Amino acid sequence: MLKPAKDPMQEPEDERPIGEVVSQLVDEGKAYAKAEVELAKASALAKVAEFKAPAILLFAALLFAQAAVTVLAVSIALVLAPLIGPLGGGLVAVLVTGGFAALLGWLAMQRLKAVR
Repeated sequence: MLKPAKDPMQEPEDERPIGEVVSQLVDEGKAYAKAEVELAKASALAKVAEFKAPAILLFAALLFAQAAVTVLAVSIALVLAPLIGPLGGGLVAVLVTGGFAALLGWLAMQRLKAVR
């Protein structure tokens, strides 16, 4: 048998007010956004943790390389000191190592310009 028709102006009993639905949607959206931010933080921290030990080792390697360049410059100055004097040997050592640093800097700038 057919059910009697409901009055179209009457709200169904199982529907909630639109304000309550929108409020719940906003709350769920905020919770989702917070969860995504926490996931991104956790992911970034995990990647940082993976690179921590290699970064420390690389920094130590750079310190030793700097020490080696310093020893090289002092050695050049000491070798040249009997020939052209201590000041002349030091100046030549500074020019050699400074020129090499300038060349490396120039090469780096050229590569950066090529990337742009």
